[in-house]
Amino acid sequence: MAPKVLFIYNDPKAPEGVLGQVFTELGFDVDVLNVVPLEQAGDPAAARVTFPAATDYDVIVPLGSRWSVYDDALRAAWVGAEMVMVRDAVSAGVGVLGVCFGGQLVAQALGGTVGKAAVPELGWYDVTETGAAGSDLVMPGPWFEWHSDCFTPPPGAVELARTAHASQAFVLGTALGMQFHPELDIILLDQWLDDEKGPDGDVARLGIDVPALRARTRREQQDAARRLRILVSGFLDRVARPVCQS
Repeated sequence: MAPKVLFIYNDPKAPEGVLGQVFTELGFDVDVLNVVPLEQAGDPAAARVTFPAATDYDVIVPLGSRWSVYDDALRAAWVGAEMVMVRDAVSAGVGVLGVCFGGQLVAQALGGTVGKAAVPELGWYDVTETGAAGSDLVMPGPWFEWHSDCFTPPPGAVELARTAHASQAFVLGTALGMQFHPELDIILLDQWLDDEKGPDGDVARLGIDVPALRARTRREQQDAARRLRILVSGFLDRVARPVCQS
């Protein structure tokens, strides 16, 4: 029987992107859970969702979101239940791979903290290994960032990677939390940029040069996808161990 992965859409505009291709190539059956339907994006706390049992899957991938994991209304609506699922997964030996908001949610669920970043990151940033055991799971190089919040790794976690401004990856048990967006390619970037039109979005607020960002993404996406395949293979072999034993 093929292993199963669940991608959790914490935002209807934040899908799995290249990550879906990688897990499919590795023989996984893919399921998707949309937490906030598109028509409720204006009021995400109104979303109501029942999360499946963590043990229904070999790997669970909480994805990104434009919202904050520490928002009290969201925590009461569905973030709290998703955190329970993450803790259940780690307790049961199910692999968890958190991406950006999803990485923050994993950190918060396992005892870390999440808050406003001192320096928001939007664009391609150099991510470096910390030198800790296992830090080679995240290959150094430019990875794509889009976040205004950041996490501190949970107690007992091993921090794997950082930028100059924020922690970028940690491992605890069968969970790997990431702050960056390894799933991004030019197609996904263009979708996000379309949603950012206007003076109030992150792109305008941070003074991002959009043509330069698109050009950089076209240059970086192939090598980033190669490093993502290495990252996922390492995660499956060394962190989500039950997958390898099934």
